[in-house]
Amino acid sequence: MRDNKRVYTFGNGLAEGAADMRNLLGGKGANLAEMNRIGVPVPPGFTITTETCNEYFARGKDTLISLLSDEVMRAVHHIEGLMGATFGDPTNPLLVSVRSGARASMPGMMDTILNLGLNDTVVEGLAKKTGNPRFAYDSYRRFVQMYGDVVLGMKPETKEDIAPFEEIIDHVKAQRGVRLDNELNVDELKSLVVLFKQEIKHRTGKDFPTDPMEQLWGAICAVFDSWMNERAILYRKMEGIPAEWGTAVNVQAMVFGNMGDTSATGVCFSRNAGTGENVFNGEYLVNAQGEDVVAGIRTPQQITKAGSLDWAHQQGISEEVRASLYPSMEEAMPEIYAELDMLQQRLEAHYKDMQDMEFTVQDGKLWFLQTRNGKRTGTAMVKIAMDLLRDGVIDEKTALLRCEPHKLDELLHPVFDPVAKSQAKVLTHGLPASPGAASGQIVFFADDATRWHDDGRRVIMVRIETSPEDLAGMSAAEGILTARGGMTSHAAVVARGMGKCCVSGAGAINIDYKHRTVEIDGVVLKEGDYLSLNGSTGEVYQGLVKTQPAELTGDFAELMTLCEKYTKLVVRTNADTPHDAAIARSFGAVGIGLCRTEHMFFENEKIKAMREMILADTKEGREKALAKLLPYQKQDFYGILKSMDGCPVNVRLLDPPLHEFVPHDLAGQQIMADEMGISVQEIQRRVNSLSEHNPMLGHRGCRLGNTYPEITVMQTRAILSAAIQLKKEGYDPQPEIMVPLIGIVNEFDEQEKVIRDTALQLFAEEGVELHFRVGTMIEIPRAALTADQIARHAEYFSFGTNDLTQMTFGYSRDDIASFLPVYLDKKILSVDPFQELDQEGVGQLIRMAVERGRSTRPDLPCGICGEHGGDPHSVKFCHHIGLSYVSCSPFRVPIARLSAAQAAIE
Repeated sequence: MRDNKRVYTFGNGLAEGAADMRNLLGGKGANLAEMNRIGVPVPPGFTITTETCNEYFARGKDTLISLLSDEVMRAVHHIEGLMGATFGDPTNPLLVSVRSGARASMPGMMDTILNLGLNDTVVEGLAKKTGNPRFAYDSYRRFVQMYGDVVLGMKPETKEDIAPFEEIIDHVKAQRGVRLDNELNVDELKSLVVLFKQEIKHRTGKDFPTDPMEQLWGAICAVFDSWMNERAILYRKMEGIPAEWGTAVNVQAMVFGNMGDTSATGVCFSRNAGTGENVFNGEYLVNAQGEDVVAGIRTPQQITKAGSLDWAHQQGISEEVRASLYPSMEEAMPEIYAELDMLQQRLEAHYKDMQDMEFTVQDGKLWFLQTRNGKRTGTAMVKIAMDLLRDGVIDEKTALLRCEPHKLDELLHPVFDPVAKSQAKVLTHGLPASPGAASGQIVFFADDATRWHDDGRRVIMVRIETSPEDLAGMSAAEGILTARGGMTSHAAVVARGMGKCCVSGAGAINIDYKHRTVEIDGVVLKEGDYLSLNGSTGEVYQGLVKTQPAELTGDFAELMTLCEKYTKLVVRTNADTPHDAAIARSFGAVGIGLCRTEHMFFENEKIKAMREMILADTKEGREKALAKLLPYQKQDFYGILKSMDGCPVNVRLLDPPLHEFVPHDLAGQQIMADEMGISVQEIQRRVNSLSEHNPMLGHRGCRLGNTYPEITVMQTRAILSAAIQLKKEGYDPQPEIMVPLIGIVNEFDEQEKVIRDTALQLFAEEGVELHFRVGTMIEIPRAALTADQIARHAEYFSFGTNDLTQMTFGYSRDDIASFLPVYLDKKILSVDPFQELDQEGVGQLIRMAVERGRSTRPDLPCGICGEHGGDPHSVKFCHHIGLSYVSCSPFRVPIARLSAAQAAIE
């Protein structure tokens, strides 16, 4: 603990904190302090540190309150002095907000309480002080509702139920015959407060607290508690945020956007968070508070006139209606808009990145409540980084480091086929909240979305509006459609952060949760019906719409070129077909790091020949069958080597056990018997003879090649004869032949001799010599430990990290799902070791093998070819231990290239 200081104050242009104290003060607290320092108007307040959050969970609520009490009271008096009002005073009351603020942005995941400090006496004083009783009681009912939800746990009893306070509000509005909350009068707001308190008493057995300090401590502890709520934990898992970081708590003087028509609240972005365009944009609501905007309760208006015109066009609203009912802030509050525009430019220039800002206008005065580097789509991320680079705001290294590798995946997602899209029925339009194309079956609840996704179904989650409790469902869904909410609603912000397609504010949709239906312009769709969303245009289509691959040009291509300038670790691909190889090469792969030959044997004529070889009892019989396979194998390798002309192609010899190529059900065995002209009993006898207790550790890999060297002979001839043909045609094939699964150097030596002897014979037959390399896959711990011996003959190492992880941990990669969730939940494992390389164990084996191998052969090329080759953390580790290359699936090549460049810079 830093001198036991737990509370840092800010206000009136002064601050005890600064932007570089993000880890201690959280992102929000650090930026509130920084905005004070650069002259942005911010309501005064104080921040309780992230370290205190960890102390809270370690030492308990009562202990922490006693430790914090004096510092918090001094900080409250600090706010009182700057605001000229007193917390809890019935004649001149000060109200505060209590918000979370982790060091990493977690929008909507933790809790907020506004208007804190009100009770039946103070509310009368606020009404008298402002001369605005409606505002006072609107603030009071909001406070009771929010405090009840967040601190007192007033949640719906079932997912179909409306939240208890919302049900009360809906009943009062129905009695009055109004649609919106801001149409309720003072007496109705007063009655809401009474009804809310009665509901709290009914559900909790306790009266609503009236002491402002009791309220404040309840709110502070509730915000700390929300760091460990279900949605926050899930979000941290998704984003890789450590639990030990904790959250700060920010307490600020309230400023009010709900004081009438000269007050407002809003959210704005210095650039477009969906496309990255350098266009100021955002949304606001007159006579509202901030939660109204992000919760999607009312569909907000646009900040700029241009944005308002676009919105009206998307909604089919005429210019006359727009100008009258939905004016932009630029038109309705021109002076405030000019100040807001000036300050957002100042903030972006100061932070040198796109800013996401929250603001409130209280009776004609502008206040900023937050700024942060904005969540953005993958497309926007790349465009913003490259635009700032071109404008000289940031340098090349910063541009590369600004881009999150995993978000590049969003740019590779399919888009709707133009022909299919033109023929699809457009049901309605909403706001293009997060770009992309998504099709799936309709679900209405988060747990259903998760369950259906786990069953292998693609779903579209349809909600009136989303809330943080919907996070798991949003993660599982292909896309999200909401009836309410704007471009800055919870659904929009979280979907953009996830890279999910989202259409929000589609006002024409009417959702019936109880009957699980949605009606759109007379068309009634039920749960399970198909729907398609265009998150780039806001269009909603009936049924499934065909997609096509995205095209990658422009800023993305420039970013990839920039990667090449800095990277030292080259990127290959795992590809078994010319099509996959061509895709990977278009993404910048400079070779194939793993070509799995077993994937080539399952087409009709090939599998027959393969099964004939398996059934043969003699070498001659096996050679006869393999002779049938040879031309097919040669044709496969010809296409792959041609598509990778001039680049190395690493072909792994046959790896899986033979039982994988024969049917295990009676119907399949009968078909095989008919094809082979033998009895089912004979097929069953041979299948049973191939059975193994532990086939992953059984007769496979180099053990097959050493038992049946004729298989290695056939594959070697196929690879090298394809390369010879290409060389004769003027191409530059660069084949590499890899022996899998060795644990003993003798296993490799036996296979290498077969390969070299076969090559010499082939070259003599063809009258052509060809350079090729023979290497091995290191996937057994013993091979890593004896790498110096293996490197005497092996010309390269390729680490098969999937099997190496399996054998090092002793976890079956096929069966780990039965206990992995428990291990992750209990923090026995921090990550799935098959997704992110275990650097402490498996990584050290790789490091050792590289060092020992190069002690024998100093120029030994080394790479990895498991799926870890596309994981950013794993790629950076590979750079640091000096690997030559990584290899990954085609669509992860750009991710690996960016990760490799970042590793070189870091």
